[in-house]
Amino acid sequence: MRTCSLCQKGTKVGRNRSHAQNRTPRTYKANIQKVTMQMGEDRISGTFCTKCIKRLKKTD
Repeated sequence: MRTCSLCQKGTKVGRNRSHAQNRTPRTYKANIQKVTMQMGEDRISGTFCTKCIKRLKKTD
């Protein structure tokens, strides 16, 4: 559900490490935003990560 429409970046699973070296699971969530952009005469809408949004703005 929480994935980028362009690069398929999504949630990754990792671990927290405390000073006592205890391991606990955690998730790293991508910064996904719902965006509608104007590219020339075309309108692109979807859920994109912030890196892809910046990349699409540069090509405009």
